[in-house]
Amino acid sequence: MGLNIVVLVKQVPDTKNVTGKAMNDDGTVNRAALPAIFNPEDLHALEAALTIKDSYPDTRINVVTMGPPSATQVLKDALYRGADFVTLVSDRRFAGADTLATSYALKCAIEKIGSVDFVFCGRQAIDGDTAQVGPQTAEKLGMNQITCVSAFEAVNIGNKELTVRRSIEGGYEILKAKAPLLLTFTNEGFAPRPPSARRVMMYKNAVATATNDKSYEECYMNMSSCQDNEIIALWDLSSINADPQNCGLAGSPTKVKKIDSVVLAAREIKMIPATKEGIGALVQELVADHTIG
Repeated sequence: MGLNIVVLVKQVPDTKNVTGKAMNDDGTVNRAALPAIFNPEDLHALEAALTIKDSYPDTRINVVTMGPPSATQVLKDALYRGADFVTLVSDRRFAGADTLATSYALKCAIEKIGSVDFVFCGRQAIDGDTAQVGPQTAEKLGMNQITCVSAFEAVNIGNKELTVRRSIEGGYEILKAKAPLLLTFTNEGFAPRPPSARRVMMYKNAVATATNDKSYEECYMNMSSCQDNEIIALWDLSSINADPQNCGLAGSPTKVKKIDSVVLAAREIKMIPATKEGIGALVQELVADHTIG
């Protein structure tokens, strides 16, 4: 009997291409102004799940993301790499969610999936860098958690037990825990595999489709019976039995009061001789004005 794993992923703005139009006046991210990508550490979390499935083929990998309709692209990418079931949690009432409201919605989606052994996710998303959603989701699910995982030391499928390497300041520690368990992953290990060409051809036309419980059972528990346009489940607020007061802006205590655009501009140029003496003098000057050191 295989494991049942949920992988939480996120479509994020490519922060390497940030411009002055990256934020809206109300303090939310202007996602239309930036290209969207698969959150890097979430890809490592997905690879960790796929690594277990490689050794234990009966393992089921469920990938969940919350976001606008465009977020289906990361779900298709997950299918291309080997996910068994993917769902988009999307509703206008989720808009403006902070980490507290996001983790609540994800908790509701995980509970809809059913009996879950492990929940995997990236340590943090590059658009927020809070590293809060994973731990908050574990807390709401009543699961133990291990953060900053970089490698598996052992996988005991019989006992549903994982022994992992966890990165800490100055080194690492080895921890062992049993399911149910939530893990967050760094980008130090589990290098993501490329998409499978065969699976790309199978799922390239997949779109998000609202489903009832019957079609969920009949189609997603047997994906081979699905049509191309039925592969991605679409769950709104009602589908996951979420309380509207805990979702979106209504459920988000975090408020952005002010945004300052910081622009760095060169005011003067100082030529430094390419010698040990010149470099040494520059370092001393930078230490003196507290730029470094």
